[in-house]
Amino acid sequence: MEFQVIHKCPITRARVSRMVLAHGETVLPTFMPVATQAAIKGLTPEQVESLGISLILNNTYHLNLRPGVDVLKVAGGAHLFEGWRHNMLTDSGGFQLVSLSKFTTITEEGAVFSSPFNGESTILTPEESISIQHAIGADIIMQLDDVGELPSLLQGPRVEEAMKRSIRWWLDRCIQQHESAGRKDVQNLFAIVQGGLDPNLRDKCLDGMLERKDRVSGYAIGGLSGGEEKDVFWKIIKQCADRLPEDRPRYAMGIGFAEDLLVCVALGIDMADCVFPTRTARFGVALTHTGPINLKLGKHAKDFDSIDSTCPCPTCKDGTSRALLHHIVTHETTAAHALTIHNIVFQAQVMGRAREAIIAGTFPDYLQSFFAGYFGDRGYPEWCVAALRSVNVDLLENSKTPTVSGGGAKWEYSDAA
Repeated sequence: MEFQVIHKCPITRARVSRMVLAHGETVLPTFMPVATQAAIKGLTPEQVESLGISLILNNTYHLNLRPGVDVLKVAGGAHLFEGWRHNMLTDSGGFQLVSLSKFTTITEEGAVFSSPFNGESTILTPEESISIQHAIGADIIMQLDDVGELPSLLQGPRVEEAMKRSIRWWLDRCIQQHESAGRKDVQNLFAIVQGGLDPNLRDKCLDGMLERKDRVSGYAIGGLSGGEEKDVFWKIIKQCADRLPEDRPRYAMGIGFAEDLLVCVALGIDMADCVFPTRTARFGVALTHTGPINLKLGKHAKDFDSIDSTCPCPTCKDGTSRALLHHIVTHETTAAHALTIHNIVFQAQVMGRAREAIIAGTFPDYLQSFFAGYFGDRGYPEWCVAALRSVNVDLLENSKTPTVSGGGAKWEYSDAA
């Protein structure tokens, strides 16, 4: 990996970086669409490429189950298997050990789980996770981490146990397997900072991860986006980003809401991924700079405007109307396809404009403008105000927009919205 910080925001901790991997260059900060099972649902690789995407995520756990390592090896890796010519990141399978916990038992050796497809029992060890990711051939691979169990993410001995296991047993074993396989020059191993929502455990994990800096290419922040309070979420992101080294990429796992992305960028995050934009498209929701639009609602039945007249995506440029999308959404795959394209471009726009603003020295202005357009009619989420104030941006300066408590996620639930 070649990683170079190109520009820094003088006010916040945002930065623009150049990351060169085996399959090309990706400019950061960026959002990674998720191709869980070697495909972004509804789109061909050529379509994804045409949207300007240069880095996607594949899922190690699922690709190991189907099609399996043997098929991937014969194919020459996931890039050739799925026809993707650009950069790829694979998760390690650690999150699935939580999301599919009813099938899983965690031990020091690894995770014993039953396949959700056929019930067959197998074990995923740190060594096996790395070997699977080697077969996939991703440009960035993740250590196997113990996320813990969702009810215990707040506090308690299970969180500390998971944090310690992620460092001493599992990260070290991942590093050893990766180095002994001779893949260090072509695939880049990232460590994952755990510790739940306990700042002390996060610091202990950071201590251990930073001791191993020379043996990893980058760092991810894991264990969030599990329903925690947003005011806790941003503080954990800031705590970790503040301590992670300047010369390594910083990746916030599972982050997809636009407001979350921009807060994370302001706090110093370079990369993020989430199924949110593609999954929400399949439920009939289009993402826009004034908030999500629920196209299932009747008020769109006679609206012949495009989703966003300023959007460069093929769906909007072709003039596909909200009325048509309302008519076919959740009924015809064409609608899911059209909305997926639009939502991926929206995410790319949010991050692309952030990069442009950082380079131009206007990133705080961009934050002010985005949040005013997105939340100005309903009120700024208090947590966003607090998070951005921590990096010297005050959304309330020269603004009469009120603040609102809670997560602040903006949705259309009814025609009255």
